[in-house]
Order: sequence, then structure tokens, then C-alpha cells
Amino acid sequence: QVQLVESGGGPVQTGGSLRLSCVVSGRTFSDYAMGWFRQAPGKEREFVAGISWNPKNTYYADSVKGRFAISRDNSKNTVYLQMDSLNADDTAVYYCAADRRFSSITTAQAGNIPRPVHYDYWGQGTQVTVSS
Repeated sequence: QVQLVESGGGPVQTGGSLRLSCVVSGRTFSDYAMGWFRQAPGKEREFVAGISWNPKNTYYADSVKGRFAISRDNSKNTVYLQMDSLNADDTAVYYCAADRRFSSITTAQAGNIPRPVHYDYWGQGTQVTVSS
């Protein structure tokens, strides 16, 4: 069974930075494409960033391009989300997700936005709250 555990969320001021981490256990980490999603109160869960088994292949939502960076360390079974220049619109619960079929990557390469249905396993989420 695959388990994903996020950490690194918390309160931060506008313009500040946070780095989220997600440790994956239970399977070979490099067998999965990974992604970060977020969900604000009253809104649907939305794609933030994705990464293939090859750390060079990354994809971002337009709203975070240039401010967020996804990365992975296959030796540590960990995926990261570096978030800079945070603003109030970034306030949400952030979820880590694993895609064993790489359907999220195929979707992103076709120019479409990956959706939750493309991912097979999810973490419990970590809250990020941005305030002035």
C-alpha cells in the first residue's frame, strides 16, 4: 500500500516562502509521476504542479508559474514544492498525489491540465495560510 505524508505547511505573510515536502512509502518511488494540488474552502481541488519520474519534466498551473517549483529526490522518496512570493490566493490545503500510470504526464504533454482523476494515491493534506 502506498502512503503519502505531507509536511511544511503553516502560516506565512504575503510575499513570503514555504517549502512543502511529501514522503512516499510502500512502492518504488520512481515508478510514479507526482503532483501537488490545492483546495481552498468552497472551491474544487485544483492542479498546482506535476513532475515525471525524470526530475527535468515539470508542469505548472498558470497561476503559480514563476513562483512555485516542484522537484523530487528519488533517493529520499520525496517530492517538494517550493513556494515563493505567496499571496492570499495561495491559501488552501495542499495535497501531494502519486500517479502510477503517468496519465498526468501524458495529459500535461498534450497541453491539458491534469485532474485529480489522473492520480491514484493522495496524502492527507497540509494547510497553507497566507496573510498580510
